[in-house]
Amino acid sequence: MGVVCAVDLTGGPGIGLLPMMALGPAFAGLTGGKRRTALVGALAIALSVALSSYNDQFGERRGNATLISVTGVSVAALLATAMRQKREAELANVRSIAEAAQRVLLRPVPRGAGRLRVAVSYTSAVAEARIGGDLYEVVTSPYGVRLIVGDVQGKGLEAVETAAIVLGAFREAAYNEPDLPAVGERLERALSRHLLGEKFVTAVLVEVRDDRHGATGAETPVGPGRPDEGVVVTEEGLPALSPLSLPEGPLAEERLPERAHGGGGRPTETATLLNFGHPAPLAVRQDGSVHFAEPAQRCLPLGLGLHGIEPPEPHEVPFAPGDQLLFYTDGVTEARDADNRFYPLDQRAHLLKDPDPEGALEAVRQDIQEHVRSPLNDDAAMLLLRYRDVGPLLPVPGEAGAADVLVRE
Repeated sequence: MGVVCAVDLTGGPGIGLLPMMALGPAFAGLTGGKRRTALVGALAIALSVALSSYNDQFGERRGNATLISVTGVSVAALLATAMRQKREAELANVRSIAEAAQRVLLRPVPRGAGRLRVAVSYTSAVAEARIGGDLYEVVTSPYGVRLIVGDVQGKGLEAVETAAIVLGAFREAAYNEPDLPAVGERLERALSRHLLGEKFVTAVLVEVRDDRHGATGAETPVGPGRPDEGVVVTEEGLPALSPLSLPEGPLAEERLPERAHGGGGRPTETATLLNFGHPAPLAVRQDGSVHFAEPAQRCLPLGLGLHGIEPPEPHEVPFAPGDQLLFYTDGVTEARDADNRFYPLDQRAHLLKDPDPEGALEAVRQDIQEHVRSPLNDDAAMLLLRYRDVGPLLPVPGEAGAADVLVRE
């Protein structure tokens, strides 16, 4: 508007730029609020009246046309600004509700469960979305720590709805059912009531039992078949031995090592997997070896198992202190670079050396972004399960004549 005024004052009314005064309120309505737009519009009308009077055009047809156009654009810009702000407020409310729903659907997983450490990473292929068709959950049950990682066929709200069904069924079944096949059957029945056609969900179910805690983390007696008086397993997984509970005589050398790191107090060194057509997890052993934990036989995904096909059989994979299991969806391994090459996940296992599981997953996520160098075409979820190393055994001398007790650092 200042340029229009300067040109009109120096060049005279013959140039005819006065109607361009309407550009001020028009552009103010694009980004500014109602107050700013009203102020700019009022300034444009005032300048138009002043310049029309200066050019002796006020009250003439040309001057009146200019005033009408500037006034009309100012009013229209003010109305448009009010409507834009209303839509922005509604969109903000919808986003806040959507974020709350997303947090309910994919709740933050516990960072630790007994000797297990857990971290997750989720990247949605849909802009402005935090969730999509990928799903994960970790449940501490009376039978051990159980988790699921899955991928729903398709995208959008329909995939989110299916993911909600799977997660709801898993959260209930994982705590109540005695084994993973029974959990899988509950998921099949839940999906059969909701899925239409040949929709399906690939998923892998995992169970890590902790015999030291009776799978719950609570103190439980140790001993073959009956509680030994005065001997319990502490929250750290170590036998808490009182002087009264120490065996006497020659049996001390035989029974005490069994209590310290064997028998009922020994941690599990395997994880049980039940794979419904999902990509096999990446197993990283403490010695640095890497392999995919493939099942003995591939099976159909969830949602297709009620078609007369045999369900998958559970299989065990080594999972000892210091080991890691990386669960992921196909959005990770199918991420392609500019040369159409898939992301080599097994070759990036060294990125999981970070002592912090969340830092390790963040390194993998950034490496995937560096590999693709563009937005992902599919949702990418990762869940890292790490068995914390409990350290070496150290002898602690007891009283004179008593056997030494082995404890961990």
